[in-house]
Amino acid sequence: MIVITAPTGDIGRQVVQHLLMSSAPIRVIVRDPSHLAEDVRNSVEVLKGSHGDPGVVNQAFSGADAVFWLVPPDPKAVSVKAAYVDFTRPAAAILKEQDIKRVVSITALGRGSPVADKAGFVTGSLAMDDLIASTGVPFRALAMPSFMDNIVRQAIAIRNQGKFFLPIAGDLKLPSVATRDIATVAARWLLDDSWTGQSEVPVLGPEDISFNDMAGIISDVLGKVVTYQQISFEAYKARFVQFGMSEAMAQGMTDMARAKGQGLDLAVSRTPENSTPTTFRQWCEDTLKVAVLG
Repeated sequence: MIVITAPTGDIGRQVVQHLLMSSAPIRVIVRDPSHLAEDVRNSVEVLKGSHGDPGVVNQAFSGADAVFWLVPPDPKAVSVKAAYVDFTRPAAAILKEQDIKRVVSITALGRGSPVADKAGFVTGSLAMDDLIASTGVPFRALAMPSFMDNIVRQAIAIRNQGKFFLPIAGDLKLPSVATRDIATVAARWLLDDSWTGQSEVPVLGPEDISFNDMAGIISDVLGKVVTYQQISFEAYKARFVQFGMSEAMAQGMTDMARAKGQGLDLAVSRTPENSTPTTFRQWCEDTLKVAVLG
């Protein structure tokens, strides 16, 4: 039995689809089962609730072999620590009690970087990994740079203004990964019952690319001029507060962006093993083009 958390999110949804092509039994934890596709609801065991709830995770982990762990967004959390570490504490305690044979989590790049302890969401994510690892469970932390898919959040600005905005220098080349490739890697680790021990697994995408480079590719794909505009960290944070994010979480997003601008995601060397296939251009053709143009 494989337990999937956050099965309706960008990554979890795609992990479930991969696993449905195998013969593995699947159990999902979901707050609102109606958000699952009908074919998924009919093919998996559904447990309603939050995977931050001790009773829910105790029931979900019973008889399970593997767990896919992904902390859901909590824009109103009182702190980054509460959103990542405190949310994970009930599951970590139960991992010690249940005979879970492997855990695969989604986390962030940055371990070993000199700015990792001041990197907002990344700092919280790495602390979450440490908590899971402390249980002694066989563990693979899939460490990610920024997601290509995050650009979709700016689809309206790209369509109406011909711009997208972030506080990072436009010419800094950084790794970027498509969520579909993350899901493929996660499913492979979940289905492989041969591994033990604990380690971090970087998932870097196929290339380092700057936001100026992205703007050029987006322009080619959409057939219209799109430019990248660097904004201040203050404006970046204010936008999250304006959309209802708590002060602490808005600051966490800002600290993460600042750390990425200081090279947080460049601490791991690229290899064929940690690179994934989907290029930014291919992702734009498949995903962004539809989001912007309909």
